[in-house]
Amino acid sequence: MKITALKTFLVNPSGHRAGMIGGKNWLFIKLETDEGLVGWGECYTQLDRDRTIEQHAHDLGRYLVGRDPFAIKHFCQMVYDDFAGRRGSMDLYCALSGIEQAMWDIAGKAVGQPVYNLLGGPCRNALRVYANGWYGGAKTPEEHAERALAMVERGFTALKFDPFPGLWRLYVDKEVERAAEANVRAVREAVGPDVDILVEVHRRLSPMNAVRVAHMLEPYKPFWYEEPVPAENVPALAEVRGQIDIPVVTGEALYTKRDFREVLELRAADILNPDVCNCGGILELREIAAMAEPYYVAMSPHNYNSTTMGLAATIHAAAGMPNFLITEYFVNFEQTGREIVAEPWEVVDGYLPLPTAPGLGMELVEEELLRRPYEQAAPRALPRFFEER
Repeated sequence: MKITALKTFLVNPSGHRAGMIGGKNWLFIKLETDEGLVGWGECYTQLDRDRTIEQHAHDLGRYLVGRDPFAIKHFCQMVYDDFAGRRGSMDLYCALSGIEQAMWDIAGKAVGQPVYNLLGGPCRNALRVYANGWYGGAKTPEEHAERALAMVERGFTALKFDPFPGLWRLYVDKEVERAAEANVRAVREAVGPDVDILVEVHRRLSPMNAVRVAHMLEPYKPFWYEEPVPAENVPALAEVRGQIDIPVVTGEALYTKRDFREVLELRAADILNPDVCNCGGILELREIAAMAEPYYVAMSPHNYNSTTMGLAATIHAAAGMPNFLITEYFVNFEQTGREIVAEPWEVVDGYLPLPTAPGLGMELVEEELLRRPYEQAAPRALPRFFEER
């Protein structure tokens, strides 16, 4: 069996509805073969970088035609060594990740097995998920609390949100710190002690601000403190972790196992959250998890992707991780996700059951993808120098 074509679908998840959901388009990969089997995958995207990632995928596709879809590891290694000249980038790894997932999808379908069975089999029959994307538009602590309670009523037992207002800045004033504390306090009081609250910081803060805010939040028992400082300075992250009493997470902005070596060596994080759609794919995510095991570091894959192929790839990769903890589910992507797949998956009491169909176990409907063509969003407003305080 040989790969005959690579096709891409850059999809506006809002479709005919006004406005973009989450400010990004979704990018899907379809691989076709000479035996009629097709594989689907998904690339991570960011606003204004989505078409660049799509072009990377097409450029990589030139080297796929005529290849055996089972030669997954060799292709990924050659992309790094020969195509990229060992000079990686987010855009390259996003494109590669979607292609790699599609190769696994074909492999599973060819042998009639779910992908997780080709990776050593599952360690569990369902995976816990946390809700994200639920707090959009909330401005006050009361609005955050109201939206959080709605998620709990839906059955979610873990909720993630960024409680900080305003622009991402390393040095923030006490007003921003107090607002973050008020939002976390309101959510905790609304959902009670048994629901896990995951605090997202988005690489915002300097170490001194990150430590001070963490101490303010500790009474509310957050499940974790995600990316408190910029990801590229691992010693700074280790510095923060050593001074606070909340588990520290990093990984969504790190790509391939090479970026995680220093994190583990410096004991800079308690939990890793690489994204299967940008870290290099399913096998790369599994290898990162295996690296983390002897360091007693848990895995919680990031998943700022659709609730379709990216989620499916995450589930298959995580099913066999002994150190898996929880993974991400974007509720604001849910409706469109249900519309573009043949058989949508459903979260049950905060868990996703393992799929049993061959491959990744999910099929996209091309007609629905084509009904939602790419839409370039309006440019984000960049503050001018004299507007900064």
